[in-house]
Amino acid sequence: MKRIYELIIIVLFAAGCSQSDPNIQVPGEAKTIRLTANQGKRVAQDNEFAFDLLKKTITASGETNVFVSPLSVSIALGMAWNGANGTTKTEIEAALKMRGMSATDINNYYRIMLSTLPSIDPTTKLSIANSLWYKTGFEVKPDFLKVNSDYFNAYIKQLDFSQTWALDTINNWCSKKTNTLIPTILEKIPSNAVMYLMNAVYFKGTWCKRFDKKSTAISKFKNELGNQVDINLMFKKDTFAYAQTDNAQYLEMQYGNKAFSMTIVLPAMNKTTNDILNSLTPNTWTATLNQMSMKEVMVYMPRFKATSNFTLNDELKNMGMKQAFSDVANFSGISNDLLQISEVKHKTYVTVDEDGTEAAAVTSIEIGTLSMSPHMVFMVDRPFLFVIREKSTGVILFIGKMGNVDKY
Repeated sequence: MKRIYELIIIVLFAAGCSQSDPNIQVPGEAKTIRLTANQGKRVAQDNEFAFDLLKKTITASGETNVFVSPLSVSIALGMAWNGANGTTKTEIEAALKMRGMSATDINNYYRIMLSTLPSIDPTTKLSIANSLWYKTGFEVKPDFLKVNSDYFNAYIKQLDFSQTWALDTINNWCSKKTNTLIPTILEKIPSNAVMYLMNAVYFKGTWCKRFDKKSTAISKFKNELGNQVDINLMFKKDTFAYAQTDNAQYLEMQYGNKAFSMTIVLPAMNKTTNDILNSLTPNTWTATLNQMSMKEVMVYMPRFKATSNFTLNDELKNMGMKQAFSDVANFSGISNDLLQISEVKHKTYVTVDEDGTEAAAVTSIEIGTLSMSPHMVFMVDRPFLFVIREKSTGVILFIGKMGNVDKY
């Protein structure tokens, strides 16, 4: 059960379950998702990917607020991975921390996550959707379409990318699958784009122990620049899973039937979020979760909203996935055409208030034909000039114009 929590906590950033409101029915306990040993190992790998992705995104973006969905990115890259070969494939595996697993193991892992996560808590709304869009006339290998249909349950559609409505069609899918929280993911479709692999995640959960809105008050928040800013600070005194280390305090707040939760990591006064991230590994994370115990805690939590919009090309390259973006990329499992990943876009949205959390993410992988330099054509079939010179000095020895050329 702990293993399931680990995946869900990281992926959804989501978050203790007596019900303080007697008029609201307490949901039944969550069922356990049964995983094989290999699928459990893949959970740990996905968690490792989650920590690495967050660190790399924070570093690359330089933004104060960074919110990502590692599950969304992992699923989208998993779809692309099935069409990669050679070094391109092994580099995607390195970025996704895939180790010691067969293709069947990996694809079955994605399939069980897609089929079980949305259904384990009927009081929490979670939807995970995949789609594959390809350009009219572009020949896609049937096996690639089949694996994305069978394991990723992808909606597959051929579109005329040259038409303006194609962009609207793809963006409308994203909007629908995120409950309009992310209305668009693409701004344009480049002429060399031949395929888009997309994942959308939508989450809406209600706290087991809601905050009383009457207890919310304006307070101060010291940001990372050292400035004091006004916030709406929520308050609740109750029993929560809690742990404290020399570096940070950890508090878990549960949603719905306890299948999903949010774990808040509050650095110690002499530590920063970077200090925590730099020491965070799947092993240290699991060890801390295992140390958590139920304690009565007075919780003061900011009400907040955040949106993010990232292009993850550089982050993924820094995680070892270089060739996929280059002119030597090998996506021969998708098509006989020479292809590369042009862009990986990731948009997210999250709100946290007295009632719970609403979050969404979309990941888009643009597959394009290689930007091959056209062969230059130099056909001397009209009058021309010519120069004979000494190259080191540039001195011209002869110069002429040929307005006509006789057969010689």
